[in-house]
Amino acid sequence: MFVGENFLGNTRFLLFEATLVENTVKVTRRGQTTIPVELREKFGIKEGDELVVEATETGVLFKPIPKLEDMAGIDSEYGTPEEVKKEIDKLREEY
Repeated sequence: MFVGENFLGNTRFLLFEATLVENTVKVTRRGQTTIPVELREKFGIKEGDELVVEATETGVLFKPIPKLEDMAGIDSEYGTPEEVKKEIDKLREEY
């Protein structure tokens, strides 16, 4: 048991760690690994997609890079392109 932690706290930590074990993968000699199918489906990762790889305090983080075509219309809630351009022009004049 860790100092200052109770049994229940340790149990929660172990249960959290156990959920991570179900996604354990191996690294090949060439540094390659396979992303589990459940995670590829959940995050929409397909063959040929590019991922950003970041070093974090707790390990390595892979993040999908959104494709430009998938982002089409992402800001449509803010207005048409013409309306957005007018607002930008207005802000530039005020600046």
